[in-house]
Amino acid sequence: MNFNSLSSLNISGMKVKINTVRTTNSILAILTTCVIFLILAACGTKSANVEQSQSEMAVQSMTFRKLCLWYDEPAESWMTEALPIGNGAMGAMLFGGTVLERIQFNEISLWSGDRMSSDQNEEDDMGYYQAFGDVFIELGHDLSKVTEYRRELDIDSAIQRVTYKYEGVRYERLAYASHPARVIVIQMTADKPSAYSGSVRLTDMHGAKITVSNNELLSVGEIGNGFEYEAQLRVLHQGGELQAKQEDNASTRQDKAFNNQWKITVPPASIRFNKCDNLTFILAAGTNFIQDHNQEWIGEHPHDLVTKRVESASNHGAEQLLAEHVEDYQSLFRRFTIGLGTTDEKLLAMDTHDRLEEYTKNNSVDPELEAMFCQFGRYLLISCSRPGSLPANLQGVWNDSNEPAWACDYHSNINVEMNYWPAEPANLAECHVPFIDYVRSIREVSKKNTRRHYGDVKGWTVQTMNNSCGISWWKWNPPGSAWYAQHLWEHYAFGRDKKYLKEQAYPVLKEVCQFWEGHLKQRPDGVLVTPDGWSPEHGPEEEGVTYDQEIVYDLFTNTIEAADVLGHDKEFRNHVFAMREKLLKPRIGSWGQIQEWDTDRDDLEDKHRHVSHLFALHPGRQITMSTTPKLAEAARVTLNARGDESTGWSRAWKINFWARLGDGDRAHKLLRSLLTLVSETETIYGESGGGVYSNMFDSHPPFQIDGNLGATAGYCEMLVQSHAGEIQLLPALPKAWATGSVKGLCARGGFEVDLSWRNGQLTKAVIHSKTGEPYKVVYGGRTWESNTKAGKEYNLDI
Repeated sequence: MNFNSLSSLNISGMKVKINTVRTTNSILAILTTCVIFLILAACGTKSANVEQSQSEMAVQSMTFRKLCLWYDEPAESWMTEALPIGNGAMGAMLFGGTVLERIQFNEISLWSGDRMSSDQNEEDDMGYYQAFGDVFIELGHDLSKVTEYRRELDIDSAIQRVTYKYEGVRYERLAYASHPARVIVIQMTADKPSAYSGSVRLTDMHGAKITVSNNELLSVGEIGNGFEYEAQLRVLHQGGELQAKQEDNASTRQDKAFNNQWKITVPPASIRFNKCDNLTFILAAGTNFIQDHNQEWIGEHPHDLVTKRVESASNHGAEQLLAEHVEDYQSLFRRFTIGLGTTDEKLLAMDTHDRLEEYTKNNSVDPELEAMFCQFGRYLLISCSRPGSLPANLQGVWNDSNEPAWACDYHSNINVEMNYWPAEPANLAECHVPFIDYVRSIREVSKKNTRRHYGDVKGWTVQTMNNSCGISWWKWNPPGSAWYAQHLWEHYAFGRDKKYLKEQAYPVLKEVCQFWEGHLKQRPDGVLVTPDGWSPEHGPEEEGVTYDQEIVYDLFTNTIEAADVLGHDKEFRNHVFAMREKLLKPRIGSWGQIQEWDTDRDDLEDKHRHVSHLFALHPGRQITMSTTPKLAEAARVTLNARGDESTGWSRAWKINFWARLGDGDRAHKLLRSLLTLVSETETIYGESGGGVYSNMFDSHPPFQIDGNLGATAGYCEMLVQSHAGEIQLLPALPKAWATGSVKGLCARGGFEVDLSWRNGQLTKAVIHSKTGEPYKVVYGGRTWESNTKAGKEYNLDI
């Protein structure tokens, strides 16, 4: 099979025959079939063996039909307007130009800075996450003469589309990042033959020479720290001809095109296409990074692997490549659906920018926009965090600068952890694996760094800023590794895989406990305090800081429970239990607040973005409304004093805080605040910058993906909570979501939960047991308890 002959399409279990032969429009037929399939799914198509109520079908239609960001003009700004696609290791931002299309791309392991920790120098060079390059496709379609333009990102299928008419021809452009093929694909079709003439060029952000041969552009280079990289772009066509040019003798029109608005220098090597019916571009990129400290993070040159991926994708053919991408993506994305109400058709007719503007300025009621924002976070996590690659950094996998804000790093004092809050509850446990693998991979280098700073100690911790190789920089964050360890425990708490717990999670939990075993300070009264704390990112450095104390408490609790599950290491388990009992616990200060420090110095007017001393409320579980009501009330006082306005990620955290306090209306108010349309891209730390851009990226500002992902976790916390030893249904349902449903929301203990509600009251609840654990479910003063069998579902009598 090749890109010129296609006879059928099989996506998500539906095989559709295409009545076509080798025609110039075969790929267009496929894309049309895809659209038909999505419309059928949107209309509530159902299997013969599955009975659905009318309301459930309406929710399904609402869930999938309108999960689309769209715009009526090309993007100009990378940060605020371009649209992201990704397959975990690779990411791209697409602009949708008609004169000149720009596809800026990344590979997540391309880092500058040191790979190995120095034996002498305390300050290693952490470096920066690097941009890789751009693909520029010169089309020459004057935007002023273009009609019916539409640029969209369908997050149900992870496909970006551009459609428009120009000089009597309808053009369609489709782009996606295939995880099965490990490539980025751009397909261009038209409804008339010989429609495409122009050229394509490749850039390299590190100045490597671009070479061209036949139908392929190539960039090969190295960073200077031992990391080597390569990108290959192959052009496939039907009809017309291609011509490779190493040196440029471009026409005046082409020179103007490549004198682009982003002022990016574009090398002369190009591939010209002339009177082609359709075009397919296949892009692959890689580095010699290997996630193995013992190999000094260096593996084989990426050439063979990148070549294999391009060859394989080229041989697959458009039909199979697209179908495998959609099937793979939807196997994750469609596990979870959420419906929060119906939006007025007038709002649905608006493009995403105008819809966000209406939501911001006129306080429009748009529950489908809110549901889409939840799912957009899941789309981003699937796109930037897949097993076998590094975890999502401050911007996921997307970055257009070699010196991005905060190095686009792994920030250990909230940000990288927040990236993974939705992974388990939003039914994306596999997307959690890259972070777990990263934590395990940096253990040895972190032990070395820790001993260099703290002396002869066991265990390890990290500084605030960290790169792909575990090189740390700026401000030691003593509880950072304990916060990392929470994620290893949570992966078990939701999945209940004892083999994983024994072989992967428990060794890390124990190592980090051993660090604190030697690092805690015992006061004369026997109380244990952390000796060198700092509440991110303000206030004095001193002992007994609440942020530190709460995270260490959480670490000890998780370790105790892990040892109990495994039934071994009892002596160490009992020792950790004894230490936990002696820890300084959260205290209530003079104006009823949770004290941020051991000394009661909290300022009632302090509006700082970090609210780190409420870790015990979320994501910890030391403070709950049922077990510690006075501390829960003090947390409420703290949040009221801190206020709602702040950076984007801070607003996301506050959604989760208020959900844990059972205040759905306040959580929803924070969500609306986060969905404020903003445009500022310069760094702002105060109250005024947070929100989302036109492309729904979270704004700190600048763009930080943790706000998107933390918000998605907040939706989950509003609808189901399971951190306190029971599954709480609709614990923080806001009035704005009076009627709705959610399916596939995960709870600790190995459960999936499906819920429907009407007029603020639960009407249906189904518990799916994945591992056969017993459940305890609570709602509205009622309790359901039962043993379960793995693979069975349990309908609660509401």
